[in-house]
Amino acid sequence: MDQATARKLQQIGKAFNLPGPFFSYEEILNGNVNRTFKVNYVSDDGTGMAVIKPYLVQKINSYAFHNPDELMSNIDKVTEYIRAKRPDKTCMHFHHTGTGDNRRTYLVEGDSFWRIYKYIPAVTFDKCEDAHIVRSAGKAFGDFQMVLSDFDASQLFYTIPDFHDTRKRYEKLIADANENPCGRVQEARAELDYLFSVQQEACRLTDLYREGKLPLRVTHNDTKINNVLFDEETLEPLVVIDLDTVMPGLVGHDFGDAVRFAANFTEEDSEDTYKTGVDLNIFWAFADGFLSKTAKTLTDEEVDTLALSCFAITCELATRFLDDYLIGDKYFKVKRDRHNLIRTKCQVALAKDMYTKLGAMDAIVKSCVRQYR
Repeated sequence: MDQATARKLQQIGKAFNLPGPFFSYEEILNGNVNRTFKVNYVSDDGTGMAVIKPYLVQKINSYAFHNPDELMSNIDKVTEYIRAKRPDKTCMHFHHTGTGDNRRTYLVEGDSFWRIYKYIPAVTFDKCEDAHIVRSAGKAFGDFQMVLSDFDASQLFYTIPDFHDTRKRYEKLIADANENPCGRVQEARAELDYLFSVQQEACRLTDLYREGKLPLRVTHNDTKINNVLFDEETLEPLVVIDLDTVMPGLVGHDFGDAVRFAANFTEEDSEDTYKTGVDLNIFWAFADGFLSKTAKTLTDEEVDTLALSCFAITCELATRFLDDYLIGDKYFKVKRDRHNLIRTKCQVALAKDMYTKLGAMDAIVKSCVRQYR
């Protein structure tokens, strides 16, 4: 246990008025943006016996999230809305600093900010080939969409402006490629050429929204399967977590990103791109779970674009990984040399495979919709 980190976590815990003495911590290493720690405190169980009480402490990446007040406002509104509609269900809960008008669900410290929330005993899956688990994850994200289907998305801030504006993502990539601030363009030339060749199709969801043909909804915007907590014994989904990117968006953003992550034969940063592609069995499992909850709330136009959304969001993420690589790896955490370029190559390989399977994916979506409407 690193003593400097332990002391810092103790200071943060004191600011949030966590009861009992600090005992230990461990860093949770999944996630590309924020740093997360499980911290353990010694607590009284109410009978005089000492027990370990765990909490989750996060240091938020201020380069990604500039305004903690807006970010935490979105989370508070959404979690309280869900709690009011589902008081008997597991829900996220954030601790507060200060008292009265000074109470906050976050602590600003220099150029970063911290927060603490309830630890929920559960299991997660970084990657899963079990169709039952994937279907359950689809149900969890679909339920999240369904329970918020009557929530006014205009109440929420855009915590990351133009987050899923694929047109603007492409514009930034083009500008940074032309500027080439780190001299990295040449080694990424093949990926740039492919992404530019499919730009129109990749931007179709953005264009349809601008034309008023797709409705704005409350979206999670980070629908990886490891953002669902499952019951340790029954493996039933408990709650969707990691709500930093909850904001107005399109249903395809959530559906497409979940498929991009869960249905890929490889990890999203695999160097074995010849193995990369979309597993249609896993795609079907997720689509079935998701649409079992949302089919009745979706418009025909949304249904028609769900398969395409997987391709579009994969291309969009490839532009983000590649742009971050070109400007010096400022947004995504990197763990090895050329990590963002490796991620880009994997996403490009996945997009190419998806494009060849769009017809099959669309047929699966339509079959699920017919079943649940």
